[in-house]
Amino acid sequence: MTNKLNLNNLTKSEEDYLKALFQLLVEDNATKVGNNQLAEYLKVSPASTNNMIKKLKAKEYVISEKYGKLDLTEEGRSIAVRLIRKHRLWETFLCKYLNFTWDEVHDVAEQLEHIKSRKLIDELDRFMDYPKNDPHGELIPNANGEYSVLPKITLSSLLDGDVCELVAVNDGSVSFLKYVSEIGLALSSEIRVLEVREFDKSIRIQFNDVIETVTRKFADNVFVKKVV
Repeated sequence: MTNKLNLNNLTKSEEDYLKALFQLLVEDNATKVGNNQLAEYLKVSPASTNNMIKKLKAKEYVISEKYGKLDLTEEGRSIAVRLIRKHRLWETFLCKYLNFTWDEVHDVAEQLEHIKSRKLIDELDRFMDYPKNDPHGELIPNANGEYSVLPKITLSSLLDGDVCELVAVNDGSVSFLKYVSEIGLALSSEIRVLEVREFDKSIRIQFNDVIETVTRKFADNVFVKKVV
């Protein structure tokens, strides 16, 4: 039997796999995740993924279901949620107190999320007065491991005349976040859909007295809540 929730028996790479599998299963709401899909998500070879899954199954953090579908055990999910909690708290701290921009925090938080000290993370949470959302708008799991996904719709799902508020972004890449900042959008920005173009589904939007045309790919990666 494994030492339940003994984070010290996991390598950084093993933690990365657990978090990635959780994100595919829960955040991306994938109905089925197999080795190849996980490998593609992590940008590693299928052979490396096969070897890692064997290790995680031996530690009882991952199970294989019918037709090769992967899932996390209860302990595997708990570890993944703790990693996400640490990552989002560090992103929040870097933005709020160390003058990092939201396109700079992800890579640094990827390193900091592997710190093992639970007391450090709990004190970090308390120091910031228990923030609910990270700089990208995502909900931060609490100290009890309670995790929820913010109900969101994409900008690409709206119609001409709709008004919405930007609540989160799905693409955390530096290039995407820089583009969002460069055109003047930020969390809580109010956006009016002026026109959804039939030819390529690009969208003309208005915000802060600015009119911009964005691609369908961009709109697929911006989460909003409708105002009107």
